[in-house]
Amino acid sequence: MHSLAERGVPLAERPKTNVSGLSDWDTARIFLEVVRSGSFRSAAERLSLSINAVRRRIDDFERQTGTTLFTRDVHGTHLTDEGALVVSAVERMEAATFDVLRASDSMANALSGEVRVAVTEGLGTFWLAPRLVEFQQAYPKILVDLHCAMRSADVSRHEADVAIHLSRPSALDIKLVRLGRMHLMFWASEKYIEKHGAPRSAAELIKHRLVLQFADQLAAKESFESFFPGVSERDLLVMKTNVSSANYWAVANGAGIGVFPSYAIALGGKLIPLEVELNRPLDIWLSYHPGSGRIPRVRHMIDWLIEAFNPARFPWFKEEFVHPHEFKHSYMGEPLTQLFGGFSTEEQR
Repeated sequence: MHSLAERGVPLAERPKTNVSGLSDWDTARIFLEVVRSGSFRSAAERLSLSINAVRRRIDDFERQTGTTLFTRDVHGTHLTDEGALVVSAVERMEAATFDVLRASDSMANALSGEVRVAVTEGLGTFWLAPRLVEFQQAYPKILVDLHCAMRSADVSRHEADVAIHLSRPSALDIKLVRLGRMHLMFWASEKYIEKHGAPRSAAELIKHRLVLQFADQLAAKESFESFFPGVSERDLLVMKTNVSSANYWAVANGAGIGVFPSYAIALGGKLIPLEVELNRPLDIWLSYHPGSGRIPRVRHMIDWLIEAFNPARFPWFKEEFVHPHEFKHSYMGEPLTQLFGGFSTEEQR
């Protein structure tokens, strides 16, 4: 490939291309790989992306630069004159990026800095937050920014370094790890059961009042309609909320019957699992950007999170449903209330 100057094209006759606003290095890197590989397919294989993802990113890059960068035919991909101008600009970006990476190597290898972890509010509050002291003791110079929300974070847009989801993310340019499975079931407090009794079927549930969490990742409205077809929310719900903690403590204090993961027995609120047929599993996914996964502090967080959801250690995250009453036989670790940050009252009796 020869530059326009080498081909003797006068400066005034060279095509105009908007390279001053180039700022998306990730897409620019894909463009450069297509140039060096000679085809979309080869670039996709080298980048571990689908060929459609590469084509989509190049289309976006062409819109950003305001010009056509490649022509395509049966013989492959050919750089346009405008594309040749962009190559030199992107190569300068690449050189600058390498300088930044070299300058930051010493800081990254020191395992210091900040790691942003996005997680659903319930898992973040009741499972990860009480246990993050383990990670902090191992890596005291790493600051963990734990963002708990029911809206799924997009690591491909750098909304977080690592994210945990209750449904499989659809983004293509990310790494995914299936951590385990969460099993939902109906619960009520001792106080509620003493006053209203314990339902044993969906038909009996209709005679009671429910407290439910409605949030993006739970699809609670769809679940309610499938479990109670033809029943209005107003006929059953006494309270609904958007966060797990408010939902949990309302049910624990006798406001109504709620839906929680099987591990809710360990949260310290004297909840009793109801023998109502509901085995709604939710797969737990971890996502991260491939580039972030190469940063040592982020890699250590990823490894710690994978172990924190290890189904072999923690039966409530197993593929198959394990009843809460069986935990004491299948789990041999420290007391569950301590594991979840709950408050045991046994010592006070």
